[in-house]
Amino acid sequence: MDGLTLAGNPQFDTALEPVDANHKDDLDHFIMVDGKQVAGRHLIIDLMGARHLTDEDRIQQAFRDCVTACGATLLHIHTHVFEPNGGVSGVAVLAESHISTHTWPERDYAAFDVFMCGDAQPIKAVAILKEAFEAAEVRVTEILRGEGA
Repeated sequence: MDGLTLAGNPQFDTALEPVDANHKDDLDHFIMVDGKQVAGRHLIIDLMGARHLTDEDRIQQAFRDCVTACGATLLHIHTHVFEPNGGVSGVAVLAESHISTHTWPERDYAAFDVFMCGDAQPIKAVAILKEAFEAAEVRVTEILRGEGA
């Protein structure tokens, strides 16, 4: 994908493995990634050269589209528009964790966090965000959360 930079763990397409059935809590939705038991995948996504960053409705729709594509469960969306520049901060609270954003329209920049546990696939949010905000460049860093917990 043009304009896409992956930093951190390049194994975004790694298949999820079930956690050991003998684990003390089968309902914690921990997953196995590359042989590591983790709470989930947390993507830090920077959109550079992005557009529509003052459009609160577009941001909320992008959250919904990401939730659907990633196989997550939406609980609540809250956004706030800042004046005078029109930047938006927002969060989509998910059963699997969250998607959040802060936009700087004066710099054509948006920062998104996509953190999901269980079977959700947060990497699918990247293409949706790139398209929704017509980003010239996308930088992605993956953090595996909760290893050793």
